[in-house]
Amino acid sequence: MRVSVKSLLCDAAGKHGFDLCRIARAGRAPGADALLRWLQEGNHGEMEWMARTAPQRSDPSLLLPGVRSIVVLATNYLVDDPPPPRTNGACGRIARYARGGDYHGIIRPRLEAVAGVLAADGGRQLCFVDGGPVLERGWAAACGVSWQGKSTMGIHPRLGTWFFLSVILTTADLDPDDPLPDRCGSCTRCIDACPTHAITGVGRLDARRCISYLTIENKGPIPEEFREAIGDRIFGCDDCLDACPWNRFARASRDTAFQTRPEAMPRRLREFLELDNSGFKALFRGSPLLRAKRRGFLRNVCVALGNTGTAEDLPALRRAMLDEEPLVREHASWAADRIGKRLAAAR
Repeated sequence: MRVSVKSLLCDAAGKHGFDLCRIARAGRAPGADALLRWLQEGNHGEMEWMARTAPQRSDPSLLLPGVRSIVVLATNYLVDDPPPPRTNGACGRIARYARGGDYHGIIRPRLEAVAGVLAADGGRQLCFVDGGPVLERGWAAACGVSWQGKSTMGIHPRLGTWFFLSVILTTADLDPDDPLPDRCGSCTRCIDACPTHAITGVGRLDARRCISYLTIENKGPIPEEFREAIGDRIFGCDDCLDACPWNRFARASRDTAFQTRPEAMPRRLREFLELDNSGFKALFRGSPLLRAKRRGFLRNVCVALGNTGTAEDLPALRRAMLDEEPLVREHASWAADRIGKRLAAAR
């Protein structure tokens, strides 16, 4: 008896490190109408590429003519929290997904290897690892990889909120899987946990208020109204994910590629301010933190120092006030002023 292509596909997914592999029937993307409303309201902020690619996100046949199936895969990235810092001084928090290697480069060759099963059967494929115009969360909810929580993040009963999504568009006609029921019930912990109130309703996120957007996608100044709420976060935010009670069932990934790298370990924030552009690139080579670029990352560091720093951090901030980047200079000045006010109040 011939083994089905779908069975071969799922077997290959498991062998290449994927934790889930499910199939959706191609068509108009689930969530396409909500995306268009979200864009019309300006919730995407400076992410103009989302507006430009809205037609492709809504209709996968614009990406791959003849597409019949959407393969959605999930990869567990949960790792243990970094150990407490061994040194005195303000330290910063980095979102859990960004503490290991860059997941795009890690997952992409694995995904292409899985897609090879479909190619061997004659299908045409396109692979995406969070880098193309695809509504991954909508497709994941359509085929049972996850249900979409009230924060808009996907949730799986065994993985919690800690997984990457990747997608294969294929012309192969594969049997679709059923969706999972929404098991959030009356829980609103993710909404309540957001420090900047970016989750404006059930399934509604204003990216312009989101700390992940403000510290990564936003390329300009961080609005002062949000700086205090950012606290000690220097790249991304996990608060709405951490709050989800389904995470009590999640187990740590055994994939060493996602283990915390030394440069993402807690360290004194003021040490980052000594990095020039080449030093920044060298330190974070192969890390998602490169996405913020030096000026954006040091901007974030200055905000965290403004919230948590002490008099010992003032010399580094004063040097940063002379940085070649105006963005760094402005945030360093704000941070030094905040620390000065705290010291004056304490006296």
